[in-house]
Order: sequence, then structure tokens, then C-alpha cells
Amino acid sequence: MQFGIANARPYDARMPNKVPVVPPVAEPVDPEVRTLRRFRLVFNAVKAHFRQVERQAGVGGAQLWALSIVRAAPGIGIGGLARAMDIHQTTASNLVRGLVAQDMLAAERNSPDRRAVSLKVLPAGRQVLRKAPGPFSGVLPDALASLDRSTLERLDRDLGLLIAALGVDEHAAGIPLAQM
Repeated sequence: MQFGIANARPYDARMPNKVPVVPPVAEPVDPEVRTLRRFRLVFNAVKAHFRQVERQAGVGGAQLWALSIVRAAPGIGIGGLARAMDIHQTTASNLVRGLVAQDMLAAERNSPDRRAVSLKVLPAGRQVLRKAPGPFSGVLPDALASLDRSTLERLDRDLGLLIAALGVDEHAAGIPLAQM
């Protein structure tokens, strides 16, 4: 008796040494359904990573990313942090304010321009970074960074078409995924 896809039989635990054969799940024929499922996979992976970060480190994903950037570039200012995270300066300022309030970051005004701050990670922030799972920037930026240039350009073009079809306000592009 052979077991395979062609003549698959339901699994019966009473049949010794028989491996259950699971028929392949039929992929939906409609490309929009397949694509929607792929988006769900991406979004769920991102959400799962941010939940794990919060559970293990006790801070949100955007805060963790900000801490990691400041650790890598001590003395960076709010503008530099905003550029590194590709977010609006106000968003970066709000992230810093929260981390300063939690004694994870210090914001010192050392320059003649009293508006400019120099950031550094404090011991509590270093402790959070030690506990946190990587990648600090998040799983999506990390995965995108692993793709080759032509794939990224094609993906960018195709997502541009989707964004146009959605008619969304592109100002939301500056909000970290961890804060959505």
C-alpha cells in the first residue's frame, strides 16, 4: 500500500508507522486574494515582532529603534535621529521625550543654539537594548534591506500603484510602523 498525494488517505492513529499525508492547500486562483494573503503575512510578522519587543524589552518598537540609533551614534540630535529613522522631526522629538521621561535617554543642550540637543543612552536604556530581540529597526526594514536593488525598485513601483489605487494621504509614510 502506497501513501502519496495521488492516493492520500485520511490519517488513522491506529495504523502503525504510517505518516499522515496532508493534501496541499489549494491556492486561491484570484491574484487579488493571493496578494491579500501575502499582505496579511507581512503585517502579522511585523505585529508579532513588535509584540515580542514589548514583552521582552518593555518598550515599543519605535522607542527601541531610537535607543539603538542613539547608542550607535552618541551625541546625535533630534534631526539626525529623525533622518536615521525616516520620520518627522516632531515624531522623533516625541519618542525622545518619552525615553527621557523613562530615564533611558539623556538630552543635553551643549551647543550655543539652546534648541539643539545631544542624545546619549543611559544605563536603563542599555539594559532595555540588552533584553530586546533584534532586529532593532524591525523585521520589515531588515527584510527589505536583504533584497536586491532591482527587486526593491520593482516593489516600490508596484506599491506606488497600490497606494494610488487606495488614494491614501502619503503623510502617513513618516509614522513608524510600531506606532500604527
